[in-house]
Amino acid sequence: MLVNLLIMAVAFFLMEGVAWFLHKYVMHGFLWSWHESHHRHQKGIWEKNDRFAICFSILAATSIYTGFEVKSLHVLIWIGLGVSMYGVFYGVFHDVLVHRRVKIRFVGKSKYLKRIIRAHYSHHAIHTKEGAHAFGFLYAPKKYEVD
Repeated sequence: MLVNLLIMAVAFFLMEGVAWFLHKYVMHGFLWSWHESHHRHQKGIWEKNDRFAICFSILAATSIYTGFEVKSLHVLIWIGLGVSMYGVFYGVFHDVLVHRRVKIRFVGKSKYLKRIIRAHYSHHAIHTKEGAHAFGFLYAPKKYEVD
């Protein structure tokens, strides 16, 4: 069981690199037509960018299902759970705490949260496909640290 939890944790942490890569080269690349909605003010709850979350959820659920159905691929359960866990953290951080898509009263006091939020706002200062920076979701370089 410890090995499975370790696999899940590794998958979770590796997702930050995967998410950074996809954000920089896919979302700000050939699928900008979906992601652009996220860099513009939206009316309503949904935006085209939410299609990415649906795609990632399908991949994670398919991994978990396949892991249960194909015993030799049991490891996919734990990889899928790690990816899903990353998705939950991303959703809470990105959609609730940063973009306030769910209205809650929250005051971020930790240096970590302030740094992440500052980096994300820096990313959103650019409204075009090119020129954006800070593509991570749960990690930001020290240069975004708030004094």
